[in-house]
Amino acid sequence: MIKKFDSLLELVEAFPDEQSCIDHLRSIRWRNGAFCPYCGGDRIYDFSDRKTHKCGDCKKRFSIKVGTIFHDSKLPLRKWFMAIWMITNHPKGVASTTLAKDLKITQKSAWFVLHRLRHAARTKSFNAPLDGTVESDETYVGGKEKNKHASKRRGGTQGGSGKAIVLGMIQREGNLRAQVVSDMKAKTVHKAIRENVAKGSTLITDEHRAFVGLGRDYYHHSVNHSAGEYVRHFTIHSNTIESVWALLKRQIIGVHHWVSPKHLARYVDEMVWRRNRNGMTTGDRANDILTSVEGPLRYKELIA
Repeated sequence: MIKKFDSLLELVEAFPDEQSCIDHLRSIRWRNGAFCPYCGGDRIYDFSDRKTHKCGDCKKRFSIKVGTIFHDSKLPLRKWFMAIWMITNHPKGVASTTLAKDLKITQKSAWFVLHRLRHAARTKSFNAPLDGTVESDETYVGGKEKNKHASKRRGGTQGGSGKAIVLGMIQREGNLRAQVVSDMKAKTVHKAIRENVAKGSTLITDEHRAFVGLGRDYYHHSVNHSAGEYVRHFTIHSNTIESVWALLKRQIIGVHHWVSPKHLARYVDEMVWRRNRNGMTTGDRANDILTSVEGPLRYKELIA
């Protein structure tokens, strides 16, 4: 039975020991039937310890954590569940230093835990494309040159040069899509938009030249920010997607302080995951991430 909880206190009460966590993970992961993480077989036998199982096909013994983000982790599932509640219910996420203090683990372990959870929250292949009225915009992540050490300052950084680029699309009163892109060339931007936004939709952007030419597939409107235009006819604006960038910047600056370009996509996926589940209860968000734990992430792979 899948347990319900709406606060961290209720979570702690719902899972008083490791076995209760194992049972909960099993009920979610095997909600459509038991299977072997090694061969996919469905002839599964249970051992009396209630923690391990054996596949009737490949004969291998395994726990419910094998093949998930919890694979090979020495941390008890109880601490994992607490970390899940914190990363899914704090609007700007949680810093590894804070998680380390709250769970009494090392900062290195906390950093790895959070990245495994971001791995679970990664943006999946999209289902229905965005439609209706969709806003698209880009933001640059990398900090101001004047705040950097003199040895790390780079020239010619106007317009975002030298910074990581995140391109986003959001359907008004709908879902958000965001991804790290290599550049803001028209070919890159058009490809991302066509993969995520249904043809015939109303598309609102700023005046960036990378958006030019999208009028062939969309009802394209642009607002000229450089000329001081931000809203036209009350509905032509990109304020919704810009509020998303404000949240992302607050998440990075206020919580994490610094994010490497290498891992930026994981932080973006985390933000998108939370934003698209605003309507869920706190407990449902935590349980939802447990439905996406397939596929381990090893430390060597993370830092490679």
